[in-house]
Amino acid sequence: MKIPRTPVLLALFLTVGCGLRAADKMTITVSNALDTARPSETITIPWSDVNAALPHALLQKIAVKDAHGNSLPYQVTNIAPQAKDPKVIGAAYGELIFQHSFAAGEKTATFTVEKTDVVSPVFPVQAFARYVPERLDDFAWENDKIGHRTYGPALAAPAPAGVKKEVLVTSGLDIWTKRVSYPIVDRWYNKGHDHYHHDEGEGMDMYNVGGSRGCGGTGVWDGKTLYVSRNYASWKVIANGPIRAIFELSYDAWDANGVKVSEVKRFTVDAGQNLDRIDSTFTFEGAPEITVAVGLNKKNADKGQEPTVDVIKDEKLGLLAQWTVQKVNGALGTAVIIPADNFKGFAEDAVNELALTTAKSGEPVRYYAGAGWTRSGDFPTKESWEAYLTDFAKRAQSPLTVKVGE
Repeated sequence: MKIPRTPVLLALFLTVGCGLRAADKMTITVSNALDTARPSETITIPWSDVNAALPHALLQKIAVKDAHGNSLPYQVTNIAPQAKDPKVIGAAYGELIFQHSFAAGEKTATFTVEKTDVVSPVFPVQAFARYVPERLDDFAWENDKIGHRTYGPALAAPAPAGVKKEVLVTSGLDIWTKRVSYPIVDRWYNKGHDHYHHDEGEGMDMYNVGGSRGCGGTGVWDGKTLYVSRNYASWKVIANGPIRAIFELSYDAWDANGVKVSEVKRFTVDAGQNLDRIDSTFTFEGAPEITVAVGLNKKNADKGQEPTVDVIKDEKLGLLAQWTVQKVNGALGTAVIIPADNFKGFAEDAVNELALTTAKSGEPVRYYAGAGWTRSGDFPTKESWEAYLTDFAKRAQSPLTVKVGE
């Protein structure tokens, strides 16, 4: 017998139907306290919150949508402490990650996460990190804006008798400039060592590290002398794109004027940003705290470039930066930012400009480091680089507020 849909039955049908659909969707509201634009902001949601709202959601069968219904690229990390997921409930997942660019004056943005019946697409990789055994033991990382590398123990080891081998002892951080948004690390290493010292349309390695801190390396400062580690001793990749890469580099203990110090750096590399977040944890005994210096190489230009280097300092923002104009390679901006509440002033030695902070044993110290190039099209002038850094520092001091289910 066909039952007519009376208003009461229709209301009940719609209520039940909506309830079923709501169980497959969650809402996320992100608030912004700044008036300026905030491009490529990374939003992170604990997977436990996703799983609570969407039980048994699968990382490959969800869709993240903005307020207009547009599907967004997303990433699910596996940095939660659980290693296994025998009940298939997402217990081994860490965070759901996606991005949004806030327009000037945009104070809130709303998103939904929904279960889907189909497998989500594979999103283009915009943040990437890896160990590079084909070039001794470099470790390299990049996003769509800039690239970096640093060096392991194999590069620091003396050359065996009769063997020609580069030897470099440094824990400084290198820069690879880019003029394309796609990944270049694998392509450049595959082209052969030193081929990337020439700009063939994608960018180049035009930065000099040597024994300096490079762009964002650290050391212990005693007021006169900078005590630094050797090349990294071990590495660990924690998350690897498409939006965020996270990895750690560990440095063996070194003597810092009588204090034995070791360090673990955790790098967080986000798409769309020219500066990486670095959380350095120093371990030591015999002192309540140490003064940590984060450095920029004073002589950072390629050979034969006859550079002019302008140094930019802003104590209120904890900002130390450079603008290096080279003869034929364009201009390169470099910077480190120490959040203002931990910034302790500037210093310098023979090879480095330094920004200072303090560290207690076992407690991470956060700072940001990175670069920008005129040929990328993003920074045509020194003023544009300074403006970017000012906005970046203010954004770091005013994090977004994320609420689930509101």
